[in-house]
Amino acid sequence: MLMIRRIYDDVLPVNREIIKQVQQILRTRFNHAPEEEITQIGEKLRNPFKQRFRCTLLVAQNLRRRVLGFAMLLHEPEIGFSYLDWIALASGRSGGGLGSALYDRVRSEASLLGAKGLFFECLPDDPKTCEGDEAMIKQNRDRLRFYERYGARPISGTGYETPIQPTDSCMPHLVYDGLDQLHPLRREFTRKVVRAILERKYADYCPPQYVDQVVASIKDDPVQLRLYRYVKPEAVRSAVDSRSMEQIALVVNEHHDIHHVHERGYVEAPVRIKSILAAIDPGGLFARSKPRPFADKYITAVHDTDLVNYLRRACEEMPEGKSLYPYIFPIRNKTRPPKEPSVLSGYYCIDTFTPINRNAYRAARSGVDRALTAASEILAGRRIAYALVRPPGHHAERRAFGGFCYFNNNAIAAQYLSSHGRVAILDIDYHHGNGQQDIFYRRADVLTISIHGHPKFAYPYFTGFEDERGEGEGEGFNWNLPLPESLEPNQYAKTLEKAIARIQVFRPQFLVVALGLDTAKGDPTGTWNLLAKDFETHGRMIGEMNLPTLIVQEGGYRIRTLGANAFGFFKGLAAASARATEGQNHEKEQMHGLHWRYELQAEDPERVRRLVAITGFFNPEEIDIAEELVRERISEGEISGYFFVMAEHYGRLVGYSCYGPIAGSANSFDLYWIAVHPDYQRRGMGRRLIKETERLIHKAGGRRIYVDTSQRAQYTSTRLFYERCGYRLEAMLTDFYAPGDGKAIYCKAMK
Repeated sequence: MLMIRRIYDDVLPVNREIIKQVQQILRTRFNHAPEEEITQIGEKLRNPFKQRFRCTLLVAQNLRRRVLGFAMLLHEPEIGFSYLDWIALASGRSGGGLGSALYDRVRSEASLLGAKGLFFECLPDDPKTCEGDEAMIKQNRDRLRFYERYGARPISGTGYETPIQPTDSCMPHLVYDGLDQLHPLRREFTRKVVRAILERKYADYCPPQYVDQVVASIKDDPVQLRLYRYVKPEAVRSAVDSRSMEQIALVVNEHHDIHHVHERGYVEAPVRIKSILAAIDPGGLFARSKPRPFADKYITAVHDTDLVNYLRRACEEMPEGKSLYPYIFPIRNKTRPPKEPSVLSGYYCIDTFTPINRNAYRAARSGVDRALTAASEILAGRRIAYALVRPPGHHAERRAFGGFCYFNNNAIAAQYLSSHGRVAILDIDYHHGNGQQDIFYRRADVLTISIHGHPKFAYPYFTGFEDERGEGEGEGFNWNLPLPESLEPNQYAKTLEKAIARIQVFRPQFLVVALGLDTAKGDPTGTWNLLAKDFETHGRMIGEMNLPTLIVQEGGYRIRTLGANAFGFFKGLAAASARATEGQNHEKEQMHGLHWRYELQAEDPERVRRLVAITGFFNPEEIDIAEELVRERISEGEISGYFFVMAEHYGRLVGYSCYGPIAGSANSFDLYWIAVHPDYQRRGMGRRLIKETERLIHKAGGRRIYVDTSQRAQYTSTRLFYERCGYRLEAMLTDFYAPGDGKAIYCKAMK
């Protein structure tokens, strides 16, 4: 069985292993590929500014997760095109439709990104223009024949194949795939595309005059493509499918129905799972994953051992078909628990309607295994996984059960994921997620957010207030968003939008959604009126965060609409996730715990040195200069002419700038340094830092700010950053730093 999936980054261990396999394929199949380019694949995925392209890695794997082939797709969102950087199969593999499957997926991804066209290079198939043996020419012909089946052909009548050096031969064609769009290939668009490819991808190889020459050679409008050589035009295949999306891993608690309480009014019934499965199974959106057992240590990581042992023992001792309900609730004294079993349940429970019975522990324990299996699917690279379990779990606290909940499935899964990065829990059940609030209340690595009915009228009544914000390190990392008894769908959507904004500020590696469907119209435990279309909207909003997402089933008790509401949610979630890209806008992000400091401290020279060095951007001499300026300011004060803005996040130096007045000028300042820690790049930190610096310069009477940087290709992202911050290129000093390395001087005028 073959699976093609997208690799978003090199954060997860499983993704790092996949990238290693991809790198080995590159080394084996393309021995001419520069080693630096091969080793930087992970960085390209994380850093879209590396070559000013967004990078997508698609891999084809078998069931043993061996990479059989891959494709690397670059996207330029401003110009609006995609570039196929690499596509290759593992050594020794050919045929079997794998190449077609990969290229089909590439076309789908490019279409989803809104590309006006897909470009890539292919070596020529004419022996007159490409010196080499017949086998190589045949291979080039086979490639171009393959792409012609999709309508993709080399652009013609341009100088793209012009040799850079007189000794160069076999220069590649630039091939264009219109992705089944009917519009012609326009000249100005093609010129922008060609300039972007040559200046960014081949910056170290193509001199500026060569780039200008090739761009100027594109004169036809529309640009002409080579005539078909291998395929009849009417046989061209249409393969773009904008509905392409990765299946959701589905892990079901098959034995949930052993927990069946027959008392009248007990709505947490087995039919809930059957109703959801009947709606979501037929659509092909989900792929079943086999559950596996996990040790008790994952439960006791969030629940007290006393509670776990009590539930196991008490349930085993109950007669078949009988239930014990708590009815006495002593003030809990851990050193003196009650002895009577009928009283002891109240020692561990928070309400009178969550029973102890023979199968409650077994069903809840099975649900934990399913939630952890789904979490492990996320760690294995799945973008979305769904643990369809009952009994639910989000009311289970560290030392107590209740609200139909025995073990907190979403908290256990979040704890499991937290060893690999920050986790956000978003609880969208009608009732407050008091369980995960209690468990993570003093922690800053797991953000807990709950949208629920206000506790003045909704269970569990004693928690869920807005002023419960966390304690100690966890202060600010617990958010409650209680809502009124009656509300309109747009009011809920606005609240969800607020929660999503907070999650984006937190920047988690993983998202856990406690999915309650009891917010639906007619639910016997709720008062709201959400419909299937509203759940689809909420799923789409959550999916647009583009995070590895684990969904854990919580409440939802109106059987008639339960399945339709669940399907609506996942339909929106999957569609949005498929369309999401890494280029999210973080400018509006509010960074909790960020502090500006303007006076230097004794330890700052070494801290600045570490910060500048860890960016990997500056050479040893530049690092020495950065440290020296800090020391000079400390020793000489304002007379040094150097002023600093230090950005600290919970005491950690995450960025800084250095500026000062230009001697002999009336109101001009130099921006000498600006550096941001890699963990805080692409989060708007640089823009914040430069705005704060500009504020201080303006306050000091400055009206023009100058900054200079290198003309080299590796500083492209730096120049782009200044331009986006309103700085304009004033001058270019040719060969200032070294032959071929000019000095670009930017200026920003302030009123």
